[in-house]
Amino acid sequence: MRVVIIGGSGHIGTYLVPMLVESGHEVLNISRGQRAAYVPHAAWKQVQSITADRDAEDAAGQFGERVRSLKPDVVIDLICFTEASARQIVEALRGQVSHFLHCGTVWSHGHSTTVPATEDQPRAPFGEYGIQKARIEAYLLQEARRTGFPATVLMPGHIVGPGYVPLNPAGHFNPQVYAQIGRGEPLTLPNLGLETVHHVHAEDVAQAFYKAMIYWSSSVGENFHTVSPAALTLRGYAEAMYAWFGHPPKLEYLGWEDWRKTVSEQEAQATWDHIAHSPNASIEKARRLIQYQPRHTSLQAVQEAVSWLLAHQQITI
Repeated sequence: MRVVIIGGSGHIGTYLVPMLVESGHEVLNISRGQRAAYVPHAAWKQVQSITADRDAEDAAGQFGERVRSLKPDVVIDLICFTEASARQIVEALRGQVSHFLHCGTVWSHGHSTTVPATEDQPRAPFGEYGIQKARIEAYLLQEARRTGFPATVLMPGHIVGPGYVPLNPAGHFNPQVYAQIGRGEPLTLPNLGLETVHHVHAEDVAQAFYKAMIYWSSSVGENFHTVSPAALTLRGYAEAMYAWFGHPPKLEYLGWEDWRKTVSEQEAQATWDHIAHSPNASIEKARRLIQYQPRHTSLQAVQEAVSWLLAHQQITI
């Protein structure tokens, strides 16, 4: 098939593009720049790259028509962040594609209630990102079920892989937390460290998109959590990383208001977003309907990413 990926040069596309090319599909990648994939692969030589500024073309009402003009059989949209943008591309592609796959997020749930969460739980999203993603998801599923538009929504957690810094046990992205753990130094966590985070390796997210294409009849009109088999508490995550580096855990705890004063405002905001959501998502639906089988646990995904950071001297012990 002729597959157009929007935003295919990032985390997910790094693995998804080679999967599609090696399976015989013709792949066109639309991206803003010419950034290379995080992991090199010869398959990229067979990909047609198209440069476009989606925000500008959306504002001009042109982006949907640009995608339609490429005559795709399948469109995989990895970088849609507003309902207006989703509506524009759906109207342009209605009746023209056999499958439209959208990258959503587990943050569309809002805060955790019953865990692990299932896809059909009532939503209470907060924050502009989560709210917009929830609106896009609801719109696409409604279009699939009422008008037959062939949409599928995949909902990743915290995407992890070699080449970039993973969400750390303190709930933010400062890589020096891993160096601190690696030296066996104390680490202070917010509250009691019992909030949860739910990582997923970028390769497993790519697998979910690929399998949703394969199992078309089971995936159209559905949404699927795309995460590792189990979430981690901040405390459990930290303890496992201490053990990985060969140290006993040295954890301390502070209530939120005191803890936030120990880090930068940017780090405090990132941690608050993550612990307020505390995602913990079930993958049973994806396992059942599209045969999703993640190859990595949360810890395996993180440890691969941290190994890359160490090898490239982005953190030193």
